[in-house]
Amino acid sequence: MRASGLCRRSVAAVCALVLAVGALTGCQGWSGKDSADGADGAGGAGGATTTATRPSGYGSVFLAVDECSSFGTTSFTEVPCTSERAAARVIARYDGKVADGPSCPATTDFVLHISQAAPASDEDGDGAVPQGYACMRKLEPPHPGDPGGGGGPRTIVGDCVYSVGRGQVRETACDGKGGKPPEYKVTSAVTARSRCPSSTALYVELGGSMPVGCARPV
Repeated sequence: MRASGLCRRSVAAVCALVLAVGALTGCQGWSGKDSADGADGAGGAGGATTTATRPSGYGSVFLAVDECSSFGTTSFTEVPCTSERAAARVIARYDGKVADGPSCPATTDFVLHISQAAPASDEDGDGAVPQGYACMRKLEPPHPGDPGGGGGPRTIVGDCVYSVGRGQVRETACDGKGGKPPEYKVTSAVTARSRCPSSTALYVELGGSMPVGCARPV
C-alpha cells in the first residue's frame, strides 16, 4: 500500500521531517479482477512538516537506534530517553531515502526523515550528516502503528480502512475513533490475490513478502 507524501530539505540545519500518515492507496475489487497499485509501505503521507534539531555534542549519531526524541507540534529534538521531554524512541534507522530503503518495522508509529546538515552540526567533520530516516515508536500509548490503531507508515493485518474513491483507501481506527468509520478490515496477508479467502471484498497492497492484504467488510 503506497503512502503519498513529500519531504522537503531544510537548509543549514540538522532536521527530521515527519512523514505523517495520510492518504494510502490500495485497490478494491469484488471479483479479484481489478488491478492493484501500491508500493512497499515504507513511506508516509503529506502534511505539515516539522523539524528536529540536534544539540551540539549530543550523541555520536543523530537519532541512532534506541535514542529518543522530543515530540511537539513544530519541532523534534534528540533528548535522553530518561528525560521528561522524551516522547518517542528510534526502533530502526536507515541511510538514504525512504522510497529506496527497507520498510520500517510493522508497528512503527511515525517516520522521521533525516535531512542534510550544516558543517557546524555534522558528526565527523565532513560537513554533512548522511540523509536517512528513523522509524519511531512512541513511549506511551496510544500507538497508531499497532494493528487497528488507525495510523503508522504501514498498513498491516488488523488495520481498518475506508474507501475514498478511484480505487484508493485510507486507514482509520478500527474502534471508530479515527474521524472516519471503518469500512473494511485487513484480516490476512498473502502472496497473491488468489490466496485470499472467498469472503474477501477488498484487496489492499501491503508490500513486503506478503504484498496482498485480504480485507472484509466490518
